[in-house]
Amino acid sequence: MSLEIGSFATFNVAIVVLAIGRWLNQRVAVLRQFNIPEPVSSGLLVCVLLALVHAVSGLEVGFNLATRDFLLLYFFAAIGLGADIRTLIAGGRPLLVLVGLTLGYMVLQNLTGVGVASLMGLDPLKGLLGGSVSLLGGHGTAIAWAPRFVRDHGIDNALEIGIACATLGLVLASLMGGPVARFLIHRHRLRTGPADGPSTGAGERADTPSDLRPVTYFSLLSTLFWLNMSLAVGEVLHTSLQAMGSNLPLFVCSLFGAILLTNLVPRLLPRMRWPAGSRSLALMSEISLGIFLTMSLMSLQLWTIAGLAGPILLILAAQFLVALVFAVVVVFPAMGSDYDAAVICSGFGGISLGATPTAMANMAAVSHRYGPSPQAFIIVPLVSGFFVDISNAVVIQRFLNWLG
Repeated sequence: MSLEIGSFATFNVAIVVLAIGRWLNQRVAVLRQFNIPEPVSSGLLVCVLLALVHAVSGLEVGFNLATRDFLLLYFFAAIGLGADIRTLIAGGRPLLVLVGLTLGYMVLQNLTGVGVASLMGLDPLKGLLGGSVSLLGGHGTAIAWAPRFVRDHGIDNALEIGIACATLGLVLASLMGGPVARFLIHRHRLRTGPADGPSTGAGERADTPSDLRPVTYFSLLSTLFWLNMSLAVGEVLHTSLQAMGSNLPLFVCSLFGAILLTNLVPRLLPRMRWPAGSRSLALMSEISLGIFLTMSLMSLQLWTIAGLAGPILLILAAQFLVALVFAVVVVFPAMGSDYDAAVICSGFGGISLGATPTAMANMAAVSHRYGPSPQAFIIVPLVSGFFVDISNAVVIQRFLNWLG
């Protein structure tokens, strides 16, 4: 027996669930102390309750998530609309450093999955499915590679394993980022830097001049217009890249489209009031990310992975420990051991085990409490959305050649 909730109803349910998350975080001190994002607080609660309903009655509740991916495009376009090229150039070296660290971690993650699977007497390829295929890659990569594992390597339940690891990894990523940043900030007594850079809706200071502009009817309409223009440019980029044989995710193309607009339009029309740094843009950014992550978590169907729980939990426990140690011991000092580095570590916790939106939500929760980190909000999505997708395919293929 199943119940499918339509797209419009799903969107409204997500609003209610997100409001419950805010209520929980205001009243449960431990959620605030460890910087657990509001969508995570209530989204996980809903998916657990639905799993209990399924266990008792056999009812499977599903959600139509058609609206979710569109909100993701809005969120990344909002980041791009505040990304002046001078900010990107200033963050050039940290971007290259994080790319190198992520590539190294990608190999380490696969070695961890293969090693743990081998120790349990499982096919090492199943461990590879519990590596960068599903964790750094996420659901999309797991779904894309599963037929290859079935056809060429005889792993008949590759899709189930990949989806299960990606699903549980998303949960672990949501729970890891905030506590890691909190530990680093308190351990090293870090302070936030100046509030220069792109507006993301993630903890901007109230005393910055741009934030003094109120949200008005026309400021919100102007923000929506430029967000839509960013998506339009992103769609053109995405289509053009596909024609050339590249399959860059649409949300990355939307990010690049917005960056292109924000570095051209204000220079061509200097008297135009650009939405960068405005409360309207911050508001749209927060709404998009909050509802996206709420939808993602509340729609998890935990009962679909119950039969694979044992081996998967052992692999993911090892992956969690490796990601935690790598973030604290390697990423933090390599990125400068400052406040920006701590926020980047919370984002790295998201991309290493979950997905780009999880990384952004982790950083948003930290920034809301401790202060803004514009550098982190530019570097992390560029690494996770662009470099990871390209390099992960190469790394997975190399491991398949080695293990096959």
